[in-house]
Amino acid sequence: MSSTTSPAHARRRTRASTENERFGRPSSGWRQRGFDIIFESDTRPGQLFDIVLLVVILASVLVVSLDSVRDLGRENRTTFIVLEWGFTLLFTVEYVARLLCVRHPLRYARSFFGIVDLIAVLPTYLAFFFPELHLLIDIRVLRMLRVFRILKLTPYLSEYAFLASALYASRRKIMVFLSGVLMVQVLLGTVMYVVEGPENGFTSIPLSIYWGITTMTTVGFGDLVPHTNLGRAIASFMMLLGWGILAVPTGIVTAEMAGRRMRGDVLLRECETCGTTGHSQSALYCQDCGASMTPPDR
Repeated sequence: MSSTTSPAHARRRTRASTENERFGRPSSGWRQRGFDIIFESDTRPGQLFDIVLLVVILASVLVVSLDSVRDLGRENRTTFIVLEWGFTLLFTVEYVARLLCVRHPLRYARSFFGIVDLIAVLPTYLAFFFPELHLLIDIRVLRMLRVFRILKLTPYLSEYAFLASALYASRRKIMVFLSGVLMVQVLLGTVMYVVEGPENGFTSIPLSIYWGITTMTTVGFGDLVPHTNLGRAIASFMMLLGWGILAVPTGIVTAEMAGRRMRGDVLLRECETCGTTGHSQSALYCQDCGASMTPPDR
């Protein structure tokens, strides 16, 4: 018999089920207990682990940001180094623990968040073991990679999966829209190349298309501007067109999200057989391949 579950609880169960299927939950022992704490959030230890990890991630990103301020970085160099190594060691322990607590560690290592976890710790070790890198690149380049730690927050944002699924469901409409915009850019860029010509800076069609993109997106770097009256008229038309174009993808995604809210599909499920998304919580069969699906509240 089905039991009523809250959206938050259903989200946690769906996430745990997905991790279980992809990476494999050990059947017993300390690895199983570790998996329950690290990958599942419907237990008290799992919730505490997530909260602590969120705080550490935010703190590490804050330290990296403050270290990039020249005066603060120079005055508190030792403190920032100690904190950075502390965060790096913590994330290293977490990464190794995730690998040890799954039956398929290679799958996790090759997953999106597995790669993000590795990028979050790798730069510090590279700078330590290969000091000659300082002669090749500025160490700040490696520090910038540590900001990828912020991506580790995404599994814990409840609405992130909903937004991501809406974007994924709208991908074809958005691609068609972008293709149409690109065709307009090619057409108007070619026209501007003919109207303005190399004497006014429009030395090639690709350069004219670049100007059209910056103009239509209302960026307007100012490195290339029309000088003829007809060119200015075309530029004005493209600027006005840009305002309307910017609203289209937003409307597509918003309509998709609103439709899902109205249908009650706040938590969209993915078929474990073919990977098709967009199934409601009560779906029994995949809408694409027809495979059997068990609702998460059963």
